[in-house]
Amino acid sequence: MDYIYLREMQFFGYHGVLAEETILGQRFKATVSLAVDIQKAGKTDELGDTVSYVGVYDVCKEVIEGKPYKLIEAVAETIAAKILTAYEGQVYGCKVEIIKPDPPIPGHYKEVAVEIVRGRYYE
Repeated sequence: MDYIYLREMQFFGYHGVLAEETILGQRFKATVSLAVDIQKAGKTDELGDTVSYVGVYDVCKEVIEGKPYKLIEAVAETIAAKILTAYEGQVYGCKVEIIKPDPPIPGHYKEVAVEIVRGRYYE
């Protein structure tokens, strides 16, 4: 199995449980890895033989900058479902990590994140 990665894409959204998160919004980072077979694309050098990075980026942007969710778990699930549906037969599995770099939690930490793995096949 081969993998395509889109690492640390950055967006601005309004997800969260606290009122200030849904009013002020905040930054989100997303990393997506896709389990695919890209051997044919490597031989043909044709975009039609692989998964469009632009298309995957657009899915992430649409979800994160779109409808607000309370939980980043729901954001990750929605992204995974949309990717697996849009690229059925091409993407066998996907891993989605959603990061809140600046959540409104007192204390010292780098960030909070969730990571999910969905699909028929993933290593």
